[in-house]
Amino acid sequence: MPSEILVALISLAGTVIVAVISYIGNSAGARRAARENAEMVQYRLQELEKKVDKHNNLVERMFKVEGRVEELEHDVRDLKTKG
Repeated sequence: MPSEILVALISLAGTVIVAVISYIGNSAGARRAARENAEMVQYRLQELEKKVDKHNNLVERMFKVEGRVEELEHDVRDLKTKG
């Protein structure tokens, strides 16, 4: 076998080995990045849920306050008409 062919085959084998190692490394990095991204999305969803709960609690409280204000306004009107 001519030396040029032998050198070409060795170069090819080296290139394939480096490509496989690079692919494996990048795949692991991509999986790690995807996992970290999923964890961040999960965290942000939990924080958003907390904010929504606070907002809903405020809306419920304001609904009750508005109802009580209407009752008080009605009582004031009644007192004004009597006086």
